[in-house]
Amino acid sequence: MKQNASVPVPLFDRIFKPELITLENGHTVTRPRSRTPLLIAIIVLVLVYSVRVTGFDLSIIARRGSQLTKILGQIFKPDPSYFSKVWTPLFETIKMSILGSFVGCLLALPFAVAVSANINHNKVLLGILRVILNIIRTLPTLVIASICALVFGLGTFAGTVAIIVFTFGVVSKMLYESIETVDMGAFEALESTGADKFQAFWSAVFPQILPTYLSHCLYSFEMNIRAASILGYVGAGGLGILIDERIGWRDYNGLGTVLLSLFVTVFIIENLSRFLRSKLS
Repeated sequence: MKQNASVPVPLFDRIFKPELITLENGHTVTRPRSRTPLLIAIIVLVLVYSVRVTGFDLSIIARRGSQLTKILGQIFKPDPSYFSKVWTPLFETIKMSILGSFVGCLLALPFAVAVSANINHNKVLLGILRVILNIIRTLPTLVIASICALVFGLGTFAGTVAIIVFTFGVVSKMLYESIETVDMGAFEALESTGADKFQAFWSAVFPQILPTYLSHCLYSFEMNIRAASILGYVGAGGLGILIDERIGWRDYNGLGTVLLSLFVTVFIIENLSRFLRSKLS
């Protein structure tokens, strides 16, 4: 007896239409088709489009890869005689980071209190302050440093102001989120006895957030050491001037000296900060 040939299922039906499964008891259930083939197709299309838009070419990497090895080889052979020129910009970078972090964290504390929804119940003022904070946080550090260099002139003062603004935005965001998670029972109890918001916050909320606040300050200081090292690209002082100068002169041995100094500094500060934050937790 001649058997009927099986009818092929279209690709669209195999991907999108549900599959009917008959159980042993005779009941029929519906199992949705896997979306994996569709997801793979979308990822492939996005990758192909990205390669065309960016002009990515593996052949260029293969041809120029030897140059990268050559440059890295010179960077990893720092010039010891160049250390004498690194100390002053390195200390400028550290001083910018310390002062900028301190002032930025100090200004962030009252602002974070003002943008906390569980303390500030004025929705209009709360919305305005959060929009301002979001605008500050949206601006990259180099953009802030460029604006400060135009306003205050070239030098470390512009870099310090840029770090203050950047730190203010980061710490305010992290701190007000921490404030909104604290237990407000003691705060409300003090307000009911006649204390104003400042007195209630200082006595009931601030002791709860103090370890978190100090931890945020130390974390921002870690970030600012790295950020301050590139502010010299826009004329804001620090190691960035030397980095830009050494790259421009193709002096990769001197660049290696600058990067080694920065690496040792960041390593020491990060470990010290991690130790202090572990004591606060």
